[in-house]
Amino acid sequence: MRIISGQARGRKLFTPSRESNAIRPTSDRAREALFSILGEKLITARVLDLYAGTGALGIEALSRGSRQVTFVDNNRKALDLIHKNCGICLQGLAMQEHKKAIIINHNLSRGLNFPDNTVLEDIPFDIVFLDPPYKKGLASRSLIDLSNSDHLRSGTLVIAEEFSGEILADSFGKLTLYDQRRYGETGLWFYTSEMS
Repeated sequence: MRIISGQARGRKLFTPSRESNAIRPTSDRAREALFSILGEKLITARVLDLYAGTGALGIEALSRGSRQVTFVDNNRKALDLIHKNCGICLQGLAMQEHKKAIIINHNLSRGLNFPDNTVLEDIPFDIVFLDPPYKKGLASRSLIDLSNSDHLRSGTLVIAEEFSGEILADSFGKLTLYDQRRYGETGLWFYTSEMS
């Protein structure tokens, strides 16, 4: 798996071992389609990558000009992969110091209340990637959590990835579905936030 475009284009990412079924990277086809759709919206965006896995989505966003990405996962192997992949793709920058990549160890099945020592200076976010394990109801639960959080502004884009045969609601509180795509087993749901 490689970074598709931007400053880190072509850099090879560390991926989980074949025996690992806890981390499921987004397919190259779906990733390429997603980033083609987002296009220039990524430039200078503040991005939140939930259930970040290998970090491929957030790192692709950084490669294409996003200002900052906050990666969230609680799987130890995933956190190790995110650190390694940020290290290669951001050319060894001290990530916390330069604030390009912030990595948070947090169990998202418990909501978006991050640990007290977590510093999120740049919220709300412009783009949120949500890629939980398939078929466990976590996408819907996290979309509800996002809608009730202070992580969104008016116009924040939230892209939820789930098994293509699943059905996600057309709205979750202040999040409204505006597009849906399918790429084999991968389904992408595109929501935008509307603040009252």
